[in-house]
Amino acid sequence: MANTTTTSYPPLPPLPTYELRPLPDLLPWISDFWLSLLAPHVAYWVVSGIFHLIDIYDLFPQYRLHTPEEITQRNLASRWEVARDVVLEQILQVATGAFLNLTEAKQMTGRENYDVAVWAQRIRVAQRALPGLLGLVGLNARGISEKVAMGGYPLLAGALAGGDYPFLTTELLVEGGKQAVMETVPAFAMWEMVLAKLIYWALIPAFQLWFAVALMDTWQYFWHRAMHINKWMYTNWHARHHRLYVPYAYGALYNHPVEGFVMDTLGAGIGYKLSFMTNRMGMLFFVCSTMKTVDDHCGYKLPWDPLQHITSNNAAYHDIHHQSWGIKSNFSQPFFTIWDRWLGTKWEGDVQLKYERTRAAAAAKEEKKRQEKKETAAAGTNGKVKGKVN
Repeated sequence: MANTTTTSYPPLPPLPTYELRPLPDLLPWISDFWLSLLAPHVAYWVVSGIFHLIDIYDLFPQYRLHTPEEITQRNLASRWEVARDVVLEQILQVATGAFLNLTEAKQMTGRENYDVAVWAQRIRVAQRALPGLLGLVGLNARGISEKVAMGGYPLLAGALAGGDYPFLTTELLVEGGKQAVMETVPAFAMWEMVLAKLIYWALIPAFQLWFAVALMDTWQYFWHRAMHINKWMYTNWHARHHRLYVPYAYGALYNHPVEGFVMDTLGAGIGYKLSFMTNRMGMLFFVCSTMKTVDDHCGYKLPWDPLQHITSNNAAYHDIHHQSWGIKSNFSQPFFTIWDRWLGTKWEGDVQLKYERTRAAAAAKEEKKRQEKKETAAAGTNGKVKGKVN
């Protein structure tokens, strides 16, 4: 695809030609379609598996939010029930992800340099406003530009002159008539190209990711809060997730299927669609969201865990919501706490004493259970001895 040369003044550098071609798969042994569907769930079980090993070997007891006794005594769902419901939700997520993928146009490549050049042109056009802006404060842009040029700063002089760089040119092969001829055309300054690449490759994707996260957080906050306010939704949907008073990593997606679809799957899908991410950016978004959700339910306050320091929404924050005394607070998930802070639903106050009481109660109950077992065993032994004597 060729581009026509602009006739604006100062003339803009022409845009490069490009040819679209299908984007190769990220990994040679699996298509991007299947990779995007499976990667979040592989991440889910890998991260969950790590925390499960930490759990069963009790590797970092000093960073536990709850003791093993609390997990056994307080949770109302078995680990088998939790794993089963998580797999069911993941199946629904794979089906939804497949639908989203099939609605996307085939991923193409080859236009990147053209798009970068478009941004470089926009930067050049934006410079035309500088003389007028300087004039508003009584400065003569043209005069300043000439003095700067004489001082040995031609690029700065060109910017002050409104993006006029007559010394920046390049040779371009232009087809005309029966043969192609070389023409001298305007060129971009290096700083314009660097800034254009920064915008295209970093700032735009960063904004898209932030926008998707903001949408997802907003969607989940208001649905989550609604499921606590509406008794029918809580009883029929959300109560299942709260059977885990002591959350653990692979219980992050332990939900009623309807809740899982409405709050988690749709929330992520809407963030992906409305942010206009590419398929690969969406893959990153889904994997990061999944890992963050797992980490928020891990049950550990690990000082070296980066996911617990990105924002104030982490395992310690969300665990409060799973306690009977904190269930009407800390609705935000999975990334930021802004809605809790703005709408007054963030838990305020110290929780250390509350956690110590539940740990002590669980320990006392476990000790009582052990004593009862000992007494039962002792009674059985005495009975056998008496039987032999008789």
